[in-house]
Amino acid sequence: MTMKRSRRPLTVLFALTLASGSLLAQAPRPAVVIGPPAPVPPQVAMLRPSPDEVAQINAALQRLVDSDASTAKDTLKKYASLLMLQPPRPNTAATYTQTAQRMGPRHEGFAATAAAGNIDLLLLGDSITDWWVQGDENKQMFDKYFENIRTANFAVAGDTTQGVLWGLRNGEGQGFQPKAVMLMIGTNNTGTHTGPEIAEGIGAIVLELRQDFPDAKILLLAVFPRSVPGDPVRQKIGEINGSISRLNDGQHVFYMDIGPKFLDDKGMLLAGTFRPDNLHPVAKGYEIWGEAVKDMLAQLLK
Repeated sequence: MTMKRSRRPLTVLFALTLASGSLLAQAPRPAVVIGPPAPVPPQVAMLRPSPDEVAQINAALQRLVDSDASTAKDTLKKYASLLMLQPPRPNTAATYTQTAQRMGPRHEGFAATAAAGNIDLLLLGDSITDWWVQGDENKQMFDKYFENIRTANFAVAGDTTQGVLWGLRNGEGQGFQPKAVMLMIGTNNTGTHTGPEIAEGIGAIVLELRQDFPDAKILLLAVFPRSVPGDPVRQKIGEINGSISRLNDGQHVFYMDIGPKFLDDKGMLLAGTFRPDNLHPVAKGYEIWGEAVKDMLAQLLK
């Protein structure tokens, strides 16, 4: 005896599939619109010649090219346009821009937490900080170092300097006055911005924190090492850190580079401290981080 296979009408199957959400696309988020520029502290400000200065420099360069009588004169004239000074591009890393990461429930939750107050330590950053409270093993390390501190973690995976700036200006920096802030941000900017541009973005965040929380002590961490020795991103991170180290004033801003604690004598990330992506710490890496900053934070929280 053969059983007849039951066949539902195609329209019914399609409706059920839609209801399950497997074919129904999520509503797209609004497009990211670059926001207004943020002020940048002089310690990290890039040189930006005015339009008149650009014109003067290029006129002088052109005169040099035109008057050259060496054997290279034809080559100089051929590539003269490459010698000319280009106007600096706007630095989007130092803008108040609502990134996709700061849209929706994560930002709304941060703003609600901020409005409720009772925060002594604020953590700001990207996934490297965000994931300290994701997963049982990581969370255990977080609790080990922060369980007895009223801590708010406003870090979001994938975010950038401009997103942190926007969040602080739009609810995440109002309603409370922390004793200390720990900031580590910038690695997600490395694909689209130069080292000096990222340093300006970090500097702009420090200025915003000083305005929002004038009595707070800021623990400014160097951008953590990522990838492997020889990767150009390592050089860019070094450039960023060399610049933002100048923000240390020993009074309100305290710069700290704990990156070497994650590396062996060949510059490789220590085994068992980071995920295979050579970017995100695992529990052992978070333990190294916690041990490295606990004494400094204890001083800043007094």
